[in-house]
Amino acid sequence: MNNADVAFLPGHDHSRCITQALQDAAELCRGRQQRLTPVRELVLKLIWQSHKPLGAYDILPALAEAGFNSAPPTVYRALDFLQEQGLVHRIASLNAFIGCSHPEHHCNNSFLICTRCHSAVELESEAVSEAIKASANAVGFSVLSEILEVAGICPNCQQEDKTL
Repeated sequence: MNNADVAFLPGHDHSRCITQALQDAAELCRGRQQRLTPVRELVLKLIWQSHKPLGAYDILPALAEAGFNSAPPTVYRALDFLQEQGLVHRIASLNAFIGCSHPEHHCNNSFLICTRCHSAVELESEAVSEAIKASANAVGFSVLSEILEVAGICPNCQQEDKTL
């Protein structure tokens, strides 16, 4: 993982994340002959506005402000579509969603979640995935999918602690 791609590390260009996510989504949907409707696109953009996971009810006010139906089913349908297409991930412990950095390939669903600022990043680590599979295989377990949520404190929050 490139440090410039990690939301809580120096050099991160957040506006590039949003632009890239929307371009990737449009391309991916076009290639799969799926419709990236204005509501779906707005929900995706809202999720990428920060690297803080958003729940469905966090998204409702922005939909209403944009003139769309702001009923919960509208948001849930958009989130379901985005998740099915691999454009967002659900973080179960937070009941919230973050954007997928690499929607073109299957992700291992591993996340680093800061308990202070609530930022979250996708952890792309083949070593972690292989360790899980090896440990499971050692006891005769066959891994079908993996979801790993690691709570901790990001470098920015650690730095803030040092300055207090």
